[in-house]
Amino acid sequence: MGSGSVTLEAIAARAGAALACSFSNSDEYNAALIAERRAAGIYGPRRHRRHMIVSAAGVSAGLAFLLLILL
Repeated sequence: MGSGSVTLEAIAARAGAALACSFSNSDEYNAALIAERRAAGIYGPRRHRRHMIVSAAGVSAGLAFLLLILL
């Protein structure tokens, strides 16, 4: 009965470790998830593209306005 209880304890220890989570709450998990996605570049390029499009539209509108005034 001695070796059977050691095996059972080892199985229980492994099962407990498998269920353990490295985050203490959902806020920590979400922060880590967002940090990982930012590092992968998921959030950055879209905002950069949008900023470039708005800037290009503003420059185009400004040039069109100047041409309208000059002609």
